[in-house]
Order: sequence, then C-alpha cells, then structure tokens
Amino acid sequence: MNTIDASAPLLGLSQRMPPSNLQAEQALLGALLANNKAYERVSDFLLPEHFADPIHGRIFQAIARRVDQGQLADAITLKAEFEHSAVLDEVGGTAYLAQLLSAMVGIINAGEYGRAVHDAWMRRELIEIGETLVNNAFGAEPELDGKNQLEAAEQSLFNLGANGVAEGGFVTFERALTDALVTAERAFHQPGGVTGLTTGLRDLDKKTGGMHPSDLIILGGRPGMGKSALATKIAYSAAKAQLAAARAIGPDVAPKAAVALFSLEMSSEQLATRLLSEESRISGDRIRRGDIGQKDFDRFVAVSREIGSLPLMIDDTPAITMSALRTRCRRLKRTKGLALVVVDYLQLMRPSAGTRPEGRVQEISQISQGLKALAKELEVPVLAQAQLSRSVESREDKRPQLSDLRESGSIEQDADMVMFIYRDEYYLQQRAPKQLAFDNDEKFHGAVEKWQRDMEAVHNRAEVLIEKQRHGPTGKIDLFFEGEFTRFADLDLQHGDDGR
Repeated sequence: MNTIDASAPLLGLSQRMPPSNLQAEQALLGALLANNKAYERVSDFLLPEHFADPIHGRIFQAIARRVDQGQLADAITLKAEFEHSAVLDEVGGTAYLAQLLSAMVGIINAGEYGRAVHDAWMRRELIEIGETLVNNAFGAEPELDGKNQLEAAEQSLFNLGANGVAEGGFVTFERALTDALVTAERAFHQPGGVTGLTTGLRDLDKKTGGMHPSDLIILGGRPGMGKSALATKIAYSAAKAQLAAARAIGPDVAPKAAVALFSLEMSSEQLATRLLSEESRISGDRIRRGDIGQKDFDRFVAVSREIGSLPLMIDDTPAITMSALRTRCRRLKRTKGLALVVVDYLQLMRPSAGTRPEGRVQEISQISQGLKALAKELEVPVLAQAQLSRSVESREDKRPQLSDLRESGSIEQDADMVMFIYRDEYYLQQRAPKQLAFDNDEKFHGAVEKWQRDMEAVHNRAEVLIEKQRHGPTGKIDLFFEGEFTRFADLDLQHGDDGR
C-alpha cells in the first residue's frame, strides 16, 4: 500500500518564488527619503513586516519612527541613526541609502508603490495559509480533525481579511448628517419611535429604540431568571416582524431576512415546544407528558401552522466555535438575508479552532470580541446571553450589576448594551418561612402571612435592568412573566396583568 509523507512539500510550490515587488519597495523608500510627506500616503495601511526584504522593512521602520516624532528622515539622518545603533552594514551601508534615492520615480506614486508592496505581502500570507492547510490535511497536526482544520483555515483567512485589508477612512460631516437625518425620519414615521428591530416588548423598545445594526447586546442573568425564554421571545418577535413586513407587500412574498438562533443548551425541538407552549397557552410540561385533550391538541396543531412559516433558523450545535458560527451567519445572510443573531449562551461557545487562549477569561474575551466583529461585519444586531457568577447570590440585593460581568473577560467593554433579567419571585420563593425557625405558631403564621403578601406583590413580575446603553438611557423595565408557559409580555399596571 502506498503511503504519503506528510512532511513532503506541496508539489510545484517549492519551485516557485514567493510574490514580492522589490522594485516597488525600493521606489517607495526612495520617495519617502526624498520627501517625508509621501509617508502620509501609506502610513494608514503599510507596516514594516509587509516588506519582502527585511532590510527594506528596517529602513521603513526607521523612517516611520522619525516622521511620527516630527523629525527629518533622509539618507543623512538615517545614516547617523544606523551608525549609532551599529546596524548600518545590515541595511546595506551608505551606498545603499543613496541607491534608494536614485530608485525614486516620483513621490506622487508613493501610494501606488505602497499598495503594490502590501498586495505582495497579502499574497505571501495567502500562500502560507494554503501551505498550512495542505500540511495539516496530510496529518501535520494529527489532533485536528478535518472539521477543525477547516475552521482553523477559515479563521486564518478571516484574520487576514480583518487585519490586512486597508478599509475605512474619513466620512464627510455632510454625509454623516444625511445618515443621521435618515435615521431621525425613520423614527419620526415609526410608531413609538422604534428605529431598530423590535424586541416584541413595548417598554423595552421605547427605552432602546429597538435593536440596531452592528450592536452587540448582552443579556445577563443567573440560572432560573428566564434568560433563554426572553431571548427566544425576542428572536420570535423579530422573525414575526420580518414575516409581517413581507405579508404587507403580498401573501406570497418571502421575508427579506431571517433570524438566526444559536441554542447551545437546548435542542431545536425543545425551543419549538417552548414557542408552541407560549403561543397556544398550553403548558410545556403537559405537552411533553402528552397530558392534553383533543381540543388542546387541535389548538396546538393550529398554532404550529400559524408560526411554521416564520423566518426563524435554529442551530443547536453544542459548543459551537466562533469561526463556525461566523461561517453559518455569512451563509445565511447570503442565501436568505439576516436580520438578527441570537446566541444562547456565550460561555458555552468555544474560541475559533487553531487559537490557543491562555485561560478562560481570554477565551471569553475572544468570543465577545468575535461577536462584536460579526455584528459590525454583517451589519446586524447580535444578542448574546451571558451567565453571571455566583457572587450575585452572596449579596442581600441580588439584582445583577455590571461588576458581575467584569470577571468574564471584555464582555462589558465589547457590548453596546448590557441588560440583566431579574425576578424577585424566584428568590422570595426560596425563602418561605419554616416552622422550626420560630419559637411559637403565632410568630410562624405571622411570617407566613407576610411572605404571602410579598409573594403576591411580585407574582408574575420580572425586571429588565439596562445597565449600559451606548446610545440611550439606562434604567429598569417591568415585564409580565408567566412561569407556566415561560412567557414574557408587556406589563399592564393599570389592569394588573399583561398587555397582550
């Protein structure tokens, strides 16, 4: 049987020279030495490591350092600097600096020379990624299976695209004002001033203006608070809004965008059961046990038909990596459009394949930074749930605070909005009076009566605490929570129930 040597170089590549443009490097350095103002044409995208010739990289680094410090950088000043650091011979001596000046074609072309140097570097990086991909496929990294190798290669390409491509730049104030006026006009014509994607909750939309493109929204809370239920409610409402917008145009018009829900803890079937329970008002526990009559089952089927056409896409891959999540979101946006990404929950994700964070805090930081980058790249809001540490339980007032996130890497820093879900009923229920703790029955019954009054005051109540919002106010929002159906809704304080 024939065997393949994994260490053997890829056939054909070993005979080729890596892409480089030494003439462009020389012409660029000559232009910079002749006129330091030419540095402004390349300073925002070119780095010393982009040069194929390390000597050219050393010279460019010296020029950049002197220009950034407001000093003159020419053949004479560089000669003195290199002599002082004893590396003049390494950069080719005085003669080579003079040769570079003669290689100058004109400073007006400095930007083009810089882009040619950068393009050659990017091609070399692509070749290195390709060679690594081929070697790993032959077994150079046996601990990585095919799927992980694909994710590692994709992550390398993403890093090159994110860090290597010179994009951006200034936008005129007139253009910025025009964009601001368009947003303001949209808010003026929208009921309730909701310019972003609706959460399905009136008071939350009023406080935030909806969910906005490129925003990373963190929904934090302790177990049992209803994070998954609230995130599912928001995902469902956003998908419903997309379907309603399409139906307003025509009965057969497909929604322009879908909602992506990544459920790392619950299966897609469990999520569907939760949504059916909420919409049909049949307890999820009864549904699972089959404890329903024909009438309930008929309603169950009717509701499933109603919501079956929602553009809600569920991915229940456990421990999904950041690179896999990014790939699936890009594919979904390309094929069906993308309105919102929901992740349940952040700490269950894994960093991209091929990365080796030093610790758990750095892992979480990489993931939160990746989610923020995804929101910006795809121009959609990303809602990610975050589990809070047990330190919340040790406080008398167990309402979460921003400090509860600070041990979880850079989540607070990366997020555009941080909100917490809190239910007093959950904790109060655990503090039911026990008769053994009282001297006599009278005291015990008094404590029970007080506890019952307190329970009644917080029954079916939940709080959303907006602790950070880059573009708006912070504060508390009261919601209605129906535990039997794990359902959140607007709270109608005038009538004492939800505003459904």
